[in-house]
Amino acid sequence: MKEEVFRVLGMSCQGCVRSVSRALVALDGVEEVEVSLEEGAARVLFVPERVSADAIRAAIVGAGFEAA
Repeated sequence: MKEEVFRVLGMSCQGCVRSVSRALVALDGVEEVEVSLEEGAARVLFVPERVSADAIRAAIVGAGFEAA
């Protein structure tokens, strides 16, 4: 299990937070997600053998935001 914090740029409301959260929890291997509008970040607990950090970033971008 690995925990990583991803910067999420472009969120402006709780709807954005929900969109990012939904995109991340849909990934196989993601166990827990906490998205903070105030911090502009997503804390993700995941199984690296099942999902990569790059796939997590791609899901954030796919939801319409920038990932750093």
